[in-house]
Amino acid sequence: MRLILDLLYLLGGLLYSPVVVYRMVRHRRYRHGWDQRFGRIARTAPEKRCIWLHAVSVGEVNAAKTLLTEIEKRFGDYEIIVSTTTDTGFARAQAVFGSKWSVCFFPFDFSWVMARAFRRVNPALCLLMELEVWPNFIRVAQQRDVPVVVVNGRISDRGFKRYCWVKPIIQRFFSRLTLVLAQTTQYAERFRCLGCPAERVVVTSSLKYDTAPLTDHVAGADVLARQLGLTDAPLWVAGGTGNDEEKIVLGAYKSLIEDHRLRRVRLAVVPRKPERFNEVAQLIAQMGLPLLRYSQVKEAAPREDHDSGAVILGDTMGDLRKFYSLATVIFVGRSLVPMGGSDMMEAAALGKCTLFGPHTFNFRQTVDALLAGGGAVEVKDEAGLLPAVKRCLLEPDYAQAIAQRGRQVIKDNQGATARTIQHLVALLLPGETGVITAAASPPRR
Repeated sequence: MRLILDLLYLLGGLLYSPVVVYRMVRHRRYRHGWDQRFGRIARTAPEKRCIWLHAVSVGEVNAAKTLLTEIEKRFGDYEIIVSTTTDTGFARAQAVFGSKWSVCFFPFDFSWVMARAFRRVNPALCLLMELEVWPNFIRVAQQRDVPVVVVNGRISDRGFKRYCWVKPIIQRFFSRLTLVLAQTTQYAERFRCLGCPAERVVVTSSLKYDTAPLTDHVAGADVLARQLGLTDAPLWVAGGTGNDEEKIVLGAYKSLIEDHRLRRVRLAVVPRKPERFNEVAQLIAQMGLPLLRYSQVKEAAPREDHDSGAVILGDTMGDLRKFYSLATVIFVGRSLVPMGGSDMMEAAALGKCTLFGPHTFNFRQTVDALLAGGGAVEVKDEAGLLPAVKRCLLEPDYAQAIAQRGRQVIKDNQGATARTIQHLVALLLPGETGVITAAASPPRR
């Protein structure tokens, strides 16, 4: 089986290599960390026991923040290593965790690469954020008697269908997981259906609820407002947008400001992927709208002569929450196009009127909870965006009620970090008590 997997990985790598080369040249991606991708991971404190947490990209890294903070408190004598797959995930992990812990790229799942990686890391526990179950990773961990725990576990609708196609193969690897801490009852059932023993699957809610601070102020937001010349004008933020979606948002904005009551409304567009910043800047210009790129003023002294009607392009990393905190209404992107959505918890936790489209399969549990609690508005299609935003801007009481209910939904679902830590204590410190069992009452949804 190992040889077959390695050959399949090799074939897939050869077929994908032109894409890698193109992105290296065109988007400056995949240029770093190749030694780590081949298993040469260095530890800073090899004399200590080690916890290895893997978070694929930015979303998983952000979700791990509160968990790793509590792990540090509870297991202070362990070294922590955080691995990621994407360049943006690595950059985010470096920014959040790099001053304390080792951050590296996740090794390729070739059998010999994983064997080398485990020899060098020598973990006492492996934590996989959400799903990332790789066959050779699981096999080597089992051979070395290292527990592997899926935390914040979820399997999307699309992912579940795909896994079911190869269920006989998937079951072999899922059955080897030590523990799955799932976000919802539905996700838990999917893990069991794919081979995880029922007694090893527990519902803990989503860690992302705990990483969404219930606050009215974000550090640096006031500076951002001064830099962009934002005064008392209402601000519509379209955050985490994806391909083809900005054109829809910009078209709706052009129609919006034709209404004399809404001429002062400003729009900030923050694309999900940095390699699309220039593309979106060109689109704004092509649509005849004035443009203000935040990257050009971020390090400059505040000015008062910005075009008050310019569309703001959030073309920097790590500033989305600042934009959200200044917003009157937020549209969460990658949801009017079939891309699965972006994280809407942050917007709701900030007490903002939150909108998103129908394509949110990556955040189904959060969407269901927000809609059930009346804490967000689902825009059914492209044509529905303009009237939805208009109503939120023209009816402040309506928008405020949505915002308040959304924040309450986030508050009601917090607590996953504490539940997760209790199970990790049971694995690493089995003499201690207080572990939540699968029969415990599930968190509110």
